[in-house]
Amino acid sequence: MSNNSNSETGWNYHEATKHSYSSVRTNPHSLDFDNQPLPFKIYPQLDPLPMPSELRQTGIAALSAISSNVPLHTDATPDLEAIAQLLFLSAGITRQRKYPGGEIYFRAAACTGALYEIELYLVCGDLPRLPAGIYHFAPAEFGLRQLRAGDYRSVLVEATGGEAAIVHAPMTIVCTGTYWRNAWKYQARTYRHFGWDSGTLLANLLAVATSLGFPAEIVCGFVDSTVNRLLDLDTEREVAFSLVTIGYDSSLPSQRPSPVDDLSSLGFETVPLSKIEIDYPLMREFHAASSLNSPDEVAAWRDKRDPGGTDLGSSRPHLINDSVLVPLQPLSDAEMPRDPIEQVILRRGSSRQFARTPITFAQLSTMLQRATRGLHADFLVSDKAGATLPQLNDLYLIVHAVECLEAGAYFFRRDAQVLERLKRGDFRNEAGYLGLEQQLPADAAVDIFFLADLRPVFNRFGNRGYRAVQLEAGIVGGRLYLAAYAQRLGATGLTFYDDDVTRFFSPHAEGKSAIFLVAVGHSIKRHPRP
Repeated sequence: MSNNSNSETGWNYHEATKHSYSSVRTNPHSLDFDNQPLPFKIYPQLDPLPMPSELRQTGIAALSAISSNVPLHTDATPDLEAIAQLLFLSAGITRQRKYPGGEIYFRAAACTGALYEIELYLVCGDLPRLPAGIYHFAPAEFGLRQLRAGDYRSVLVEATGGEAAIVHAPMTIVCTGTYWRNAWKYQARTYRHFGWDSGTLLANLLAVATSLGFPAEIVCGFVDSTVNRLLDLDTEREVAFSLVTIGYDSSLPSQRPSPVDDLSSLGFETVPLSKIEIDYPLMREFHAASSLNSPDEVAAWRDKRDPGGTDLGSSRPHLINDSVLVPLQPLSDAEMPRDPIEQVILRRGSSRQFARTPITFAQLSTMLQRATRGLHADFLVSDKAGATLPQLNDLYLIVHAVECLEAGAYFFRRDAQVLERLKRGDFRNEAGYLGLEQQLPADAAVDIFFLADLRPVFNRFGNRGYRAVQLEAGIVGGRLYLAAYAQRLGATGLTFYDDDVTRFFSPHAEGKSAIFLVAVGHSIKRHPRP
């Protein structure tokens, strides 16, 4: 058995990677731009298989795509054109910008520091125009490099303890995290970013899958060593973090197939990311402590989901004295912007400056309603109505400028679809401080903080629950991005002073931990210098 159930390692990692007023000022770390890592993983010995570059027009509104799922048992198999669309709109290069030291290649999904430490791999059977194999997605060339030929899906079936979505998946995408590419700037806090950045990427991927008619499920439970070996990863530098199934094939046998025995090392060289890579052992220690070591352990881990479908968060009534409940007032289907998901993704960016102008309460309500709807994941279960809800994170808001909503601090009760006011007042200065003393959260119309009670998460899921918490926050945060841009607003993800966030929202948030922050408002477009 692994050390997953010993949550002391998880707590130690969480505490050691907190930001505080003091820690930020006493950290001697500085950015060495001469040693900045490459933004791509490159296999120089392998030529990429080019993919179709023409985007299909789905016609599916972004606000519909992010808030709905194709039923899991819907037969659908992706072809190469669909795969290209999925990969481009989740991890492809959508724009580039020159600067004195070189160029930045911006991707379809938001990423901390634009460092893009998440890599994507495909494990598939024979698909239209794509033979069975294992492929690495190469965004620079927009192609696929084949690492292994043949059908290795049975390895994933074994590694996930026979997870049904994996058994019937024509294709599974593996998200990995590359330590150094993000740690160059963020040091040991990078492991949190694995969840945030793969989450925002998956928010795009899931929405595009829905728009193309493919069921999809997030899988966090798997034998880490098997998946890492399947992809031939150097686990000192890169590790598998999550899986997502794409499509469904009911003709595949339900019984668990025999795994492939030969997972020998491939020996393919990769281009070094930097001249020097600095190791942060704390991340690798936590990853090892959150790893699962056998299919039986994976199955037991997955069985720890709440059979009653209840939240681990605090969405249920928790009224304080003089609190006010404000029901959401989302846009109706007839009022909903119809911009298709592919168009919204292509215009999305991380806002760099907000105007201090209000958004409407209908816009905020629509964002909250659509971003927190059902998510198919193996660490969540369906409620009595058959819908899944994000369960691990709670949403707290600091409202600055929302029409028909008094400025103040609020808690979002998902079950009742209402905002519970915790305190009233102008908290722009406090929000700027909480967001690491940046101007963005002070100028935004609203700041949405993700907080989670990690105690029941660790008790139920062990250290691996921490991965799920960060991933869920990233997915919902990514959906907030898309919901904002679908309504011609802007958004950006930010970091924060951990314990100060909890103190600000207490006593309601007492005992919870800050996980993520998304600021939303009207973006001010910067004009390039002549």
